[in-house]
Order: sequence, then C-alpha cells, then structure tokens
Amino acid sequence: VRNISGIAFQRYYNQYIKYVGNVGQDLVESIFSFACYKPIPATEIVSAYAQNRILDQTGMINFGWRGWEGDLPTPIINPCLSNPSLIEETIAYYIETISTATKRILPLTCYYHLDPRPDKFSGTALTGVQPYMGNEIPGLTGCIIFIDFVKRGQSPARGALAYTNVRTECKQNDYSLIEINYDFGPQSAYFVSLGTNTAQSKLYLGVYGSTNVTDYNHGTVFEIY
Repeated sequence: VRNISGIAFQRYYNQYIKYVGNVGQDLVESIFSFACYKPIPATEIVSAYAQNRILDQTGMINFGWRGWEGDLPTPIINPCLSNPSLIEETIAYYIETISTATKRILPLTCYYHLDPRPDKFSGTALTGVQPYMGNEIPGLTGCIIFIDFVKRGQSPARGALAYTNVRTECKQNDYSLIEINYDFGPQSAYFVSLGTNTAQSKLYLGVYGSTNVTDYNHGTVFEIY
C-alpha cells in the first residue's frame, strides 16, 4: 500500500467486503476490493523486521506497490524534449513489477491523472471511497462512490464525484462521473472527504475552499441526494 484514503466496509450476508482507495503517485488512482485476508499483528511485523526474517505472506493482500500504480507499472514521468505536447514515461521499478505481477490483486477500478476521453476526467488524488446502500438515489444503490480532490485544468477548482459497480468476476470495472447541479459560486471547491451514515443509506461530501489547511473556516459538509 502506498497511501490509502481509508477503508470502507460493506456488509454482505455473514462477511464484510472491504474497499480501499490507494492514492497514486504521478499517474493512476485506484480502488481495490477484497473480502478474505490474513491479518498480521503489528507486533509480529516489527519483530520480524528486528530479527531480519521474512514473514509468511500466504493469504496477505498485495496491491502491487511499488512496482504497480493501480493497473499500470509505476512510471517515472519526464517531459519529451522533442515534442512539448508529449511526455516520456519509463518503468521505474521493473524487478518489483514482474515479481508482483502474479501476486497482486487487480483493482476494482482506476482513473488517471491524464485522461483526454470526453466522458472521463483527469484527477489528482483519491480522497474518499464509500459503498451506497440507500434507495433515495436509485441509480446508485449498491454502487461504490468515490471522490477526487480536484479535476485538472478546471477553473474555478472543482473536485470530482464518480461511481463504479461491484463485479464478482476478476476484471477491472469502468467508472462514470456524477454530474453535480449545486452552484459552488466563484470560489474553489476541493473535495476532501466522503462519508455515510451507519446504514450507508446517506452520503456526505466534505468540501473545502482552499488547499491551505491554515486557511480556516472554508469547509462545508453537503448531503448528496
């Protein structure tokens, strides 16, 4: 795991499905889901490190970091000197990429920092993931909702709200944007948190008007409906 935005739990009969948002580095933001895993106490991890021994990793969840950034090999990105409109991407950790290729779980969905497709967006950082089990928004019942801090190239600044569906087969799913009809006015609106009530039947969006945490009193919590 590189930097998760949190873990969301969804009750499914006698077990819980876990959803983890893994914040990308330079290229990909990804959401993973899993149900079964092998918990290892933190004391055991510390002890193994101190004794310079390798833990038994059978049953552990592997997101592929650092060899993989979501569904793509982790890159080093540089400008293309011969063509300023292009970028150069080099595989950063080749050995880690091939060694974790068959050990990692595949993401449920991914979105990208550079995406020219008209029905998608170019994001910056995944800041929240939640399952929605309510009925007030019928088209989203049972879906996984997620937010991005701010869309690239938009002024005034606006975060992104999107969703994906749960799939039982081991294939990556696509996602769709959710259009927001609220008028935030001329000020910036960075999407910083996403929450639900206990029953996961209501969604709450935390919005902040600045990227500077010392700019106080710029936050608002909205209910999504």
